[in-house]
Amino acid sequence: MTYTSKIFVTVDVVLFRKTDDSHELLLIQRLNEPFKGQWALPGGFVDENEDLETAAKRELFEETDIKLFQVKQIKAYGNPHRDPRGHMVSVAFMGEIDSLAQAKAKDDAKSVQWFSIDQLPVLAFDHAEIIRDAIEKYITKPAY
Repeated sequence: MTYTSKIFVTVDVVLFRKTDDSHELLLIQRLNEPFKGQWALPGGFVDENEDLETAAKRELFEETDIKLFQVKQIKAYGNPHRDPRGHMVSVAFMGEIDSLAQAKAKDDAKSVQWFSIDQLPVLAFDHAEIIRDAIEKYITKPAY
């Protein structure tokens, strides 16, 4: 008997930019279900034979038109109920970008918007937890 896993791998990107007195992060407004119309991190499914970091950079570009050359892995999120479509394990990444960079909605994003890390909207999936971890790891207690 052949076993086929029903677990899928996704990536999410927490993209920060520094403002004069704080940090902002980029969110997309989802174009499609699940969570259509809600705010979420840019991200999506890892393609077959694709490196995780490559997938994160690709998804960010496909949804926001922003190209990153370097991302740092935050951690993996594997709650089997984090996505209503099925069991998805997401590997989250963090990136930083210049405050002059322009984002535009593409692909699965209805719109994109920068939010202060102190004034985030209600988020889809478990993205609030991912953002909280990224802020703690890279903003509150930056590793030098």
